[in-house]
Amino acid sequence: MSQLKAQLRRDGFTFKQFFVAHDRCAMKVGTDGILLGAWAPVAGVKRILDIGSGSGLLALMLAQRTDESVTIDAVELDPEAAEQAGENLMESPWAGRTAIHCADILRWAPEQTARFDLIVSNPPYYESGVACGTVQRQQARSTDTLSHEALLACAAQLISEEGFFCVVLPESAGSNFITKATEMGWFLRLRTDVADNDGRLPHRLLLALSPKAGECFSDRMVIRGPDQRYSDDYTALTRAFYLFM
Repeated sequence: MSQLKAQLRRDGFTFKQFFVAHDRCAMKVGTDGILLGAWAPVAGVKRILDIGSGSGLLALMLAQRTDESVTIDAVELDPEAAEQAGENLMESPWAGRTAIHCADILRWAPEQTARFDLIVSNPPYYESGVACGTVQRQQARSTDTLSHEALLACAAQLISEEGFFCVVLPESAGSNFITKATEMGWFLRLRTDVADNDGRLPHRLLLALSPKAGECFSDRMVIRGPDQRYSDDYTALTRAFYLFM
């Protein structure tokens, strides 16, 4: 049985320390979310926000990576996904310090007084007009209901002075996202270009933005080596989560 099949049960994904059910979510557990959850910098953070939480994957990964003093809020617009995320959080070892909010981030953000040291999002990136099958999937994947400008503006309202806003995006969308962010006063501080293997061009960007200027650190990662096994870098990044690493 393959690693993927072994980790899939009850229409969800089994990690080393938690299970993510996702049958009621438009977006399933995938490599993009796993990359972001394992990569986002957590040193020194006290409050974390997951925008567009879906199944709650990122909130759960970040809970595993942080100590019991760190609180994590997750905001999800779709009621069914929010309900399932809430169940996933409640069944995890970190139920006491994670919370799901079924809300539109555009309305939720202005009501908050607290600031977050880390904000993460696996955001929509398809432009208007790209068919996605269902209304829920359209909402999760298309920028119709949450443009990148609006997402950046919300994050700017909620980020702490020393905080990071981290996203994962396709390479082309990510390049445009950097341009928009820079125009809005953000500074790119961390960037990892992700390729399937050494023979492929990068297809995903992991980005960490900050309201504070500073040096930008960039690197490259391949997911699989020449033998099609996970690369050493990807294994090191995700070993704490995958069952059979």
